[in-house]
Formats: sequence, structure tokens, C-alpha cells
Amino acid sequence: MRAALFTSPGNLDVVDVETPQATADELKIRVESCATCGTDAKIFHHGHPRLDPPQIIGHEIAGEIIDVGANTTGFAPGDRVQVIAAVPCEECWACKAGKQGICINQTSMGYQFAGGFAEEMVIPAAVLKANGVNKIPGDLSFDEASVTEPLACVLNAQRLVHVGEGDTVLVMGAGPIGCLHVRLARALGAKHVMLADINGDRLALSANAVRPDRAIDMSSEDLAAIVLEETHGVGPSVIITAAPAGAAQEQAIAMAAPGGRVSFFGGLPKDKPMIAVDSNVVHYKELILAGANGSSPAQNAEALALIASGKVPVADLITHRMSLENVKGAIGAVTSGDAIKVVIKPQGVSA
Repeated sequence: MRAALFTSPGNLDVVDVETPQATADELKIRVESCATCGTDAKIFHHGHPRLDPPQIIGHEIAGEIIDVGANTTGFAPGDRVQVIAAVPCEECWACKAGKQGICINQTSMGYQFAGGFAEEMVIPAAVLKANGVNKIPGDLSFDEASVTEPLACVLNAQRLVHVGEGDTVLVMGAGPIGCLHVRLARALGAKHVMLADINGDRLALSANAVRPDRAIDMSSEDLAAIVLEETHGVGPSVIITAAPAGAAQEQAIAMAAPGGRVSFFGGLPKDKPMIAVDSNVVHYKELILAGANGSSPAQNAEALALIASGKVPVADLITHRMSLENVKGAIGAVTSGDAIKVVIKPQGVSA
């Protein structure tokens, strides 16, 4: 079969590999859609400490079951499914406490397990043990279902800072994650949602899709002044930094309303992880700062339901569909910011 094999930074080639076979405790799917994200671009350019090449990457996966292991129940050939990316062990203290997103033994599709940039893929027993395979409801497309995993991560972040009715929300970063944050915040009841980015073109593309109450071009506008104006001098009750920028995190702390909540969604580069924090601002304004790293299997199921119900639409966020053979082009579109969401179609792109 054909698959995109990562061998070293800058080297991701579509090659013929041995077709995988499911064991008695596994499933095998024909991969119909595998969405790309910034993590795929980071792996392509820099590698990843948790990934030992060669490996088939891609972790936002949807497909059709074509083989069911003898010991595997609840699934049948022909079932359309979405697959989690981060795989909790279900044994450590974090998993037993219901915090699978920070499992200390976490493995991942496209890292320790072969991923979805391939015509076929085995779903390992560890994923099934974690209830990490979700049947795609109704006539929801494979493309839309492949956006489940990033939405699950967004859901985890917003749950941690309790986004809800009446909130004023500022999302900093207008990439695909920022778009999903805008859509989910509205679905959870936020009354006023702003979207900001330093890249005016990317902001325009995303704002045209998700229609925030205010789009702020940080390259030409005074973010802090506009945010104060939009919130009647109070500041946002929730600020989400959906970009890997220390300056954004520092600004978020400074701009948040008293009693506000700040989500550090985007991790910072490993060589520049430090920011300057005025501890007194956090102290006297009684701010809550929350990191957000991934998602749990249950949050994947909830995210899929949100997409299927139409509460969080994602079809219009998929701006590009590309063949497996053009995986480097997909990575390029993600890196450049010319796309919102790019989906790889291993079975080919329909005319």
C-alpha cells in the first residue's frame, strides 16, 4: 500500500510499504480522511522527541473498518469510524482519576503507532482498550469527522477555563484551532467572541468563515485598546492563546478581566519556553491560568457529537483537500497559513 513515511526532518515521502494486518485484538480501516495540523508541520520540519523514525504520521483520522480481529467486539466491516490521537494507558494515577489527557504513559497515533497518512491503518488494541474508536453518526462526512480530534482538544481547553453563558472571549490566533475555539465558545453560550491574529491575511480568511463579533488585526491595530472598548473597559472574562507565542501569553494575562480565566492552549518552542509574568496582576485580579495539552477519549466522543449535531460546524473550515501523493503540499499549506484546514484523502480526491 502507499503511505507517507517520515524518515528525518524535511523527509516525508509517499512510498510503497507492507500492508498492515490486524491481530485478533485489533481493527483495520481503510483511511478515507486524515486532517493535517501544525503538529504535522512541526514533525516534518523538526522531528519530535517522542517519534522514532521511520514512521507513518498523521493523527486526525477517519475511515471505514475493513477487518475485525477475532477477539474484538462491537464493530463490523463497513462501520465508519473516527479514531483518537492520544492514547491513554488507563492504568496510571491520572487515567484512574479521569484525567486521561495527561496520562503519564500516553502513546499516540502517528508517533508510537503508525498513523493515518496511509491507504490502510491498523487500530491497535490500546486504542480499543481506551474506548478510542467512535462510530460516525448519520451521514456526517469522513472529512468532517476527521476534525473531531482537534475539536476535542479545544473542548478540553474550554472546559478547563469553564467557558459558558455570558462570557466575553478573546481568541488569540486565527488558525484552525482558533476557528474551532470561536465556534465552540459560541456553542457553549459565550455572548461576545473576538478573534485576533498578527497575520492579517490569515485573520481575514478565518474571520470570513467563523464571523467573530470583532476581528482584530494585531499588525495594524491596538489589541489592548480595542479589547477594552469591546468589553466596556473590563477586559475579557476568558482569553485563549491559540498560538505558540510567549508575547500572546503575556498580553493575555495583562488584558484579562478581574476574575478572568486564561487558557495557554499553544505550547511554546522548546528553546524559548519562558515568559515574563507580573505575579501581582495574577494575585490582585484573582486570575486563573490553565494549560491545555490534549484530550480524552470521552472528549473525542463529545466533540464528534457536537459536529454531527451542527452545534459546531466544521465543513466550511476545510479549505483544501489533497491526495496522499501531495502530502508535502498539504504541509506547505498548513505552514504558510494559506489554508484553514487541509484534509489528506488517501483514496483519492473526488472531482
